[in-house]
Amino acid sequence: MEEQDKEQETNLVNNSSPTSEELWNEDTYTAWTSRFGTPTEAAAKLVKDPIGRLYPLASYLGEVNGKKIMNLMGSNGMKAVALGLLGAEVSVADFSEANARYAADLAQEAGVQLSYIVSDVLKLPEEIIDGSYDIVFAEQGIVHYFTDLTPFMNTVYRLLAFGGKFILRDFHPITTKLISSKGSTAKVRKHKVTGDYFDTTLQEKKVSYSKYLPATGGDSESAEHSVVFWRRWTLGEIVTAAASSGLVISKLVEEPNLSSDVYDKGIPKTFTLVAGKPSRL
Repeated sequence: MEEQDKEQETNLVNNSSPTSEELWNEDTYTAWTSRFGTPTEAAAKLVKDPIGRLYPLASYLGEVNGKKIMNLMGSNGMKAVALGLLGAEVSVADFSEANARYAADLAQEAGVQLSYIVSDVLKLPEEIIDGSYDIVFAEQGIVHYFTDLTPFMNTVYRLLAFGGKFILRDFHPITTKLISSKGSTAKVRKHKVTGDYFDTTLQEKKVSYSKYLPATGGDSESAEHSVVFWRRWTLGEIVTAAASSGLVISKLVEEPNLSSDVYDKGIPKTFTLVAGKPSRL
């Protein structure tokens, strides 16, 4: 499922030595090429249908032509380049140099300008956090990489211009924290309540792109640098963190499996939070 492919990796990569970080970055570029094709191939598809790449975010973004937009933890730049094709001035902030390299190649092939800031999103240069962005957005596998949501939401607030909009789309905690699923088709899909919705422990996971990597023959170093730790948040914790930063919540949409009318029927799979920075008084 593409939504699962989009989980971004951040500053919580476990015990990364310089050597393993270099390997991790190289693996990332390889993984995106395996998933989406070369930047040339991926750009050709984007140019044909940039709106399609933005589904379902497009309905929350609104008109983007001429807007200044920041994509936090924007990974390979797919969404950012799509927005650039629609006339937006787009920046991406992500800590991975390999993501930046793939995104730069993608933007060049698509013929759009893209600013890519290689940085931990919680340590952005002060000149970037200038309150000038009309839209800030982040999506799909973002919040679980933060052990404290307050600094993240405060960064969003500082990036936004007065009257600006923040959009966060992520996996629904009911699915990630509470329910376990087995079975690969709608007819045999089984769901059980096995989790603890209020669990606050950190979990060790493999980076999301690892399934696209070529077999390494059991390379222990490669296995080590592909591990991250994350914290799964409740929906209430996410909304409260956004509101506590000064953002005004305007919409919270809980979404089913948007890729199927029957698969995972009745279970919330994702959510979209829309909030704004109030206009200057």
